[in-house]
Amino acid sequence: MNIDAVRARFSSLQGGFAFFDAPGGTQVPDEVGQAIANALREASGNLGAPYATGRAVEAILARAKDDAARFLGCDADEISFGMNMTTLDFALSRTAGRDFRGGDEILTTQLDHDGGVAPWVELAEDKSLVVRIAAATDELTVDYDDLERQLGERTRVVAFAIASNATGSIADAKRICALARDAGALSWVDAVHYAAHEPIDVRELGCDVLLCSPYKFCGPHLGIAYVRREPAETWRPYKARPSKLRFETGTLPYELLAGFSATIAYLDTIGGIEAIRTYERELGERFLSGLPESVTLYGPPTMAGRVPTFLFNVDGVPADDAAHRLAGRGFGIWYADNWYCVALGKRLPEQSLRAGIAHYNTAAEVDGLLEALGQLS
Repeated sequence: MNIDAVRARFSSLQGGFAFFDAPGGTQVPDEVGQAIANALREASGNLGAPYATGRAVEAILARAKDDAARFLGCDADEISFGMNMTTLDFALSRTAGRDFRGGDEILTTQLDHDGGVAPWVELAEDKSLVVRIAAATDELTVDYDDLERQLGERTRVVAFAIASNATGSIADAKRICALARDAGALSWVDAVHYAAHEPIDVRELGCDVLLCSPYKFCGPHLGIAYVRREPAETWRPYKARPSKLRFETGTLPYELLAGFSATIAYLDTIGGIEAIRTYERELGERFLSGLPESVTLYGPPTMAGRVPTFLFNVDGVPADDAAHRLAGRGFGIWYADNWYCVALGKRLPEQSLRAGIAHYNTAAEVDGLLEALGQLS
């Protein structure tokens, strides 16, 4: 990957500030913003209009569905778009749960972002369901023994995140999906954090539902859902009845769909997620091998079983103070408490720092952040 050529396509990277906040959302190449602006200028209409703007919108939607299907390894008619992952998850969980009965169970994990848990918690409240939580190990990875113990004949859904947006640890998605299938349950995957760093093939994973968000991989704020055709055809969705789109509840943000397609085109020109994965993992190894002794890392200690997202603290320095001091030196990282992993919160410090590497980061930026961390204490 020609990192200088990549960075030249981002106006936001020209000011010298080092963005290590990718887990909260990535920077966006200029061509994506241009595609959004073009759509607003040239395709400000809606589906069905018998003139140019109507045809332009239809083309934008068809291309976006094809691009998302190629990105996830499915068919275009198995793709749905929404405002964001959480909104889609609420809509789809309600649809799937229409025939759930009191006492049915949803199994989640401690490592899940609440965007993938809250929809089930709220549905459980409405329908007297039971939400169970599989524990995390001491290294803050999924405890598969505990997950298997909690599967039962009343389990209807196993919902989990492939990659934790807090610790960066990766779950064995194929294993969990197989366990769900053997138990007669749906496998429901939050791939928001994972999709930015690793290629996805939903057929290979064997999942029933998978959701992700382009703003994590240099695209616009948007939600994407894959729903396997077989269960999808048995569900009656909540939507406006005349709509021919299966799970989209109303008018789509066509300009953002145009931006999404521009994002996929951008990724293609730099070698796709496969090339990104190789480069990011090199930077991740560089970060881990250079961590000062004053830094305490939470989660897997190597790049094995993780994406390049790192949760840590600097000894003797409050996380909020550290983040503000680092920002003053030109390094953008976040501080928080549970990082929206509500069930994991009791296993984490009161506050911690999170640094996330994206493919537009450089070795020099990583070295600079490591030096700055070492000078904090």
